[in-house]
Amino acid sequence: MKKWNMVIDVAECTNCNLCTLATMDEYIGNDWPGYAAPMPRHGHKWINILQNERGQAPMIDIGYVPTMCNHCDNAPCVSAAKNGEITQRPDGIVLIDPVKSKGCKELVESCPYGHIWWNEELEIPQAWPFDAHLLDTGWDKTRGHQSCPTAAMQVMKLDDAAMARKVEEESLEVLHPELGTKPRIYYKNLWRYSSAFIGGTVETAKDGIVDCVEGATVTLSRGDEKIAEMQSDNYGDFKFDRLEVDSGAYRVTVTKAGHDEKSVEVSLGVSANIGTIAL
Repeated sequence: MKKWNMVIDVAECTNCNLCTLATMDEYIGNDWPGYAAPMPRHGHKWINILQNERGQAPMIDIGYVPTMCNHCDNAPCVSAAKNGEITQRPDGIVLIDPVKSKGCKELVESCPYGHIWWNEELEIPQAWPFDAHLLDTGWDKTRGHQSCPTAAMQVMKLDDAAMARKVEEESLEVLHPELGTKPRIYYKNLWRYSSAFIGGTVETAKDGIVDCVEGATVTLSRGDEKIAEMQSDNYGDFKFDRLEVDSGAYRVTVTKAGHDEKSVEVSLGVSANIGTIAL
């Protein structure tokens, strides 16, 4: 059977928050019986965008990750709901019954991702319901997908085998796979948020003038193992990305014909701009 999934490309998310605002527009003040009671005007972010600033000035980038109810196949919230307050449909969508769940504040804590919100006024737990009320009327997009100006957010209905192939072919990931919940929200280029980089600039001085060095060979090593190699660009910059956070000791070596070799030792915690290396 085909099930609903979402793929979010972290490299394309610009933190415009239109998906968040479109979701608020859909649910604030609107009652969708059987799907969701009205969302509070304040306090809830059913789509919440995380951000991670990597590096130090002037070499900085920021990764943005829209997060929401993951509609997990092994959803802990479904297991915690003993009287049908939360159920998963055959198409994969997890719904919190706005009637049965009244007063069940304990269900908020059942989500390990923190994406069940407590509506104090209505005394019910709430989460983003994958815009199921729209999909059930023939829509093929959620409001977030519809509003995304960079196409970072894509919704698709595939059987599990086809989705598994897509995950492998596009190197898709889920948040906190160690939890074993089998989310249906997948991420492309998640390394833009979760990994670290080592970068810097190669320069040289001649006759009192400092200039960048293009085409220098820059090598990243750990002990005797060469991890990667690249050429400095026309600004003299280099950047080794997709490194593991807190992965420890590295060595950056720069060579260029006509110059002495230079090496810098780096202990990588979070992303590091090691500054200039002068040849």
